[in-house]
Amino acid sequence: MRKMIYRVFKLKDETSNGLIGLLGSISGLQATLKNKGHVTFGLFPGLFGLATNEIYWVLMSEETVSDPSQEIEASGVNIMNAKTLVPTVRPTMHAPRSEPGIYVFRWFSVKNKDVDEIARLSNLAWATFEAGFDTEVQGLFAEADREDENGNMLLVTWYRNLTVWQDSRLPDQEARDLFQRRHQLTLEAKPVATRLYLPEV
Repeated sequence: MRKMIYRVFKLKDETSNGLIGLLGSISGLQATLKNKGHVTFGLFPGLFGLATNEIYWVLMSEETVSDPSQEIEASGVNIMNAKTLVPTVRPTMHAPRSEPGIYVFRWFSVKNKDVDEIARLSNLAWATFEAGFDTEVQGLFAEADREDENGNMLLVTWYRNLTVWQDSRLPDQEARDLFQRRHQLTLEAKPVATRLYLPEV
């Protein structure tokens, strides 16, 4: 099975308080990067946690495809930070996101030795968590390089709307217990609520 790499770019338009210009620049880059093996998993402007002129651009590619950061910056797009990640238990199908709704990016600081156990507990919890709400986990990622003692993980979860997100704060007891065990393994967590940008056609 091919090994996939996900690159999460946090971009910012320093010349504007909005995203129109930045989205135009990204649109011009997408075709070029796709020809080089980079497919857009999604573009995610913020609801809470990102500025009005910031966006997450998530690209996926096979691991042999080179990092596109220099090409992105050469086009005039400002990269605030970037993470190179690999999937753990999800996603299993690597395809662009297409469902409107709320996408919460939950960044975890973790000890790299705990990554596999965090993934295992998460996978067990989702069985009842997803059955109880109109929600679906899109991916749980870890850093590609785990040589350091500490690292980062990223959980991306789709919710139909903010009401579903609020209701899901009280999952069933089994999922709650598993999430609590996961929480004990994390050093801190930072959620960022976004939506999926879907250009008009």
